[in-house]
Amino acid sequence: MPAKNMVFTHYIYMHTSDILSRLGIGALTPMQESVAQAWPTGRDLILLSPTGTGKTLAFLLPLAQGLDAADGRVQAVVLSPSRELAQQTALVFADMHTETRALCLHGGRPAMDEHRLLRDLRPALLVATPGRLADHLRKGNFDPAGVQTLVIDEFDKCLELGFHDEMREIIDALPSLRRRVLLSATDAPQLPAFARPSAPGPGPALRLDFLGADEGGGRLALRQVPSPSKDKLGTLLTLLSTLGTQPTLVFANHRESVDRIARFLREHRFPAAPFHGGMEQDDRERALYKFRAGALPVLVCTDLAARGLDIDGLANVVHYHLPPQADAFTHRNGRTARWTARGAAYLILAPGEPLPPYLPADVPAAPLPAAPLPPPRPAWAVIYIGKGKRDHLSKGDIVGFLCKKASLGADDLGRVDVFPHFALAAVRAARLRQTLRLVQGEKIKGLKTLIEEAK
Repeated sequence: MPAKNMVFTHYIYMHTSDILSRLGIGALTPMQESVAQAWPTGRDLILLSPTGTGKTLAFLLPLAQGLDAADGRVQAVVLSPSRELAQQTALVFADMHTETRALCLHGGRPAMDEHRLLRDLRPALLVATPGRLADHLRKGNFDPAGVQTLVIDEFDKCLELGFHDEMREIIDALPSLRRRVLLSATDAPQLPAFARPSAPGPGPALRLDFLGADEGGGRLALRQVPSPSKDKLGTLLTLLSTLGTQPTLVFANHRESVDRIARFLREHRFPAAPFHGGMEQDDRERALYKFRAGALPVLVCTDLAARGLDIDGLANVVHYHLPPQADAFTHRNGRTARWTARGAAYLILAPGEPLPPYLPADVPAAPLPAAPLPPPRPAWAVIYIGKGKRDHLSKGDIVGFLCKKASLGADDLGRVDVFPHFALAAVRAARLRQTLRLVQGEKIKGLKTLIEEAK
């Protein structure tokens, strides 16, 4: 290895130990080690690794070492097929606490606000959806001349969703691009020419394929749940009631089905919410927040949730509808049994419904009680506060307000997050009514605002 590469590799590992310590991670996995060793070569990379194995951290760690905080320009771009995946990647980078700044760009909020942040923050890294990044490039909202590295996360999904034109436009607009890094948990049979890693430079693209490894390591239990009728709703309700408050994602193939399932569960007093691309962004974020906070045990979703949602402690995945393709099945199951955790995937089958060819024929059945158990009562509830960062409200302001005015202790408060126009806070469900009563009419940081249970 050339001397300069040896120096760079030492630089990566010296800082990696500090970052891993901040993240509470003991050591790199073999896949992450391979990426760290390949990065200093300067060659394009194609990384294929199962879901839940830490691909995001694998590329962010070495990428962060090459960013110059004093440069003042955007130096690297990460493209993600969904805003949820983009937000998750940006959050991981923020948790690393490096000297450089990252900015997340996506639809569902004014592009003018992002333009202002681009100008004021001068981020070194952009994490973006293809459409929104292409829009900023067309408007000249940042200088692309400093971008040398392009990461295409879940590249198969980016291409599948029809981002071809935006991807070509983005790559053509990056005159100093030297390296492309493509990542996915499933391989694509063929890449379009503009997305193929380039041959000139340090050498041909390096392909790091970890898909042949034991993806679940025995950590994912696969079970089938026969339904006595074609309509599976009753069987789903019985299954979910046995799982209780365990965090569970229920997947259906269509938005209309997601809405129907969520409505049925709520009608039977089971706490659940829908999650799909046809919902307003605020409604989607609020449902996801309540799920993460433990106020909702079940999120009913389309395959929008199959990529990028990294939820601590997600116990189960339920396939109300089985996807037609094996890769979609893989990505859905990848939401649970992540890293070293265990999880379960349940397949609800109607009478005569066969297992798809990508599954083994001997999937064991999960025994269910004859009738649903009483619906679970989540330990947490979420309150909505109608003021946010634009009103100079901070997390500390909210914690202090709730502790003082509602007499809440540290164990009564869960996650608290402040958004531009509002804030959300998790409180013990047993203290919800008391909290809302005690804060009624009270001002927070001198501001009178609406405080209510999050819808």
